[in-house]
Amino acid sequence: MPTQRGYRQACGIARGLDIVGERWSLLVVRELLLGPKRFVDLQQALPTASPNALSDRLRELADAGVLRRRQLPSPGNVRVYELTPWGRDLEPIVVALGTWALAAPPTAEQVFVSADSAMLTIRTYFVPTPERPATLRIELRDHGPAGVFGVRITSSGAEVAHESPEEPDAVLITTTDALLAAFGRDDLAAGADIVGDPEVVRRLVANVRVPASRDQHSSVTHELR
Repeated sequence: MPTQRGYRQACGIARGLDIVGERWSLLVVRELLLGPKRFVDLQQALPTASPNALSDRLRELADAGVLRRRQLPSPGNVRVYELTPWGRDLEPIVVALGTWALAAPPTAEQVFVSADSAMLTIRTYFVPTPERPATLRIELRDHGPAGVFGVRITSSGAEVAHESPEEPDAVLITTTDALLAAFGRDDLAAGADIVGDPEVVRRLVANVRVPASRDQHSSVTHELR
């Protein structure tokens, strides 16, 4: 007798898990929050997901109305996956889950950070400042073409997209690890290249205030004893 999937409970949480609770589902959503992607782009961002598992998740999320397939016109002429408006409503849930997980014990298995995950950190945790708006092009060397982003910082927050501004105030070329390590600080790790106004880069990275993780809390508590 076939096993019925789903929780079969009259509960919004259970219904939500029926839709996005399968392995890889929420990570697919995360990867589409900044815009459409091809299947190969999703494979690059989720390297340990098998092609079959990824195909299954995409089909299930499309059937549920979370995302849709779209054929780009010529000369692109490729199929991409994008979130529906209802699917985009998952962003605060994904962000809240990520913030909540910062208090979880770290594991040695956490070794890969996708380019979009790093850039979502900027969009989520950037603390606005009153200075004039500025634009940046960020190139994450370790992600190749998928690691190119445009960022616009304003007095209300940081806008992040895969489209790069034509004439940015600054260009930052670095690695994902170096960018993450720079958040909340006034300097970048060695190896970062800046073209244009370095103050714009400093303003961006210094004002990305990621909440302290559990191991950081433990370190501070130990020092205070």
